[in-house]
Amino acid sequence: MDSSSSPTFKSYLPVCLLLFLTGWGGLSWVVIFTLPTVWQRWLFFLLLVIALSATALPVTYYLNLRFLSNPPANEGTILRQALWLGVYGSTLAWLQLGGIVTMWTIIGLGFGLIVLEYFIRLRERTRWQPPVIDEENSLHPQG
Repeated sequence: MDSSSSPTFKSYLPVCLLLFLTGWGGLSWVVIFTLPTVWQRWLFFLLLVIALSATALPVTYYLNLRFLSNPPANEGTILRQALWLGVYGSTLAWLQLGGIVTMWTIIGLGFGLIVLEYFIRLRERTRWQPPVIDEENSLHPQG
């Protein structure tokens, strides 16, 4: 993956910091200052998705940079993969309220999300076309 096609982490930094502060700050506020009524529980799960996604964003960026793919992962793909990790953690927390989280639930849900992401990437791969470079226009820009 060359540097011209891959986004740098500087483009993710403002979003990552905003989501990190909103998610973890809001989550700590909900846990410390509210009672666990229905709307506060839903707010807890929403903020947990945001916090875990912000925490997973640098990890997914690094993994997509380290393990190259064709086509290379773009900004939307990296954000989507971080969001999958946030949804995964929040779903496990929600299932824990009912006491139904087992090792098989953890593995099955994780495997299902990995397969779903694989099929989304497969669809992206079949629709991807390499960029066309026009030698005349790139050497002699019009203007």
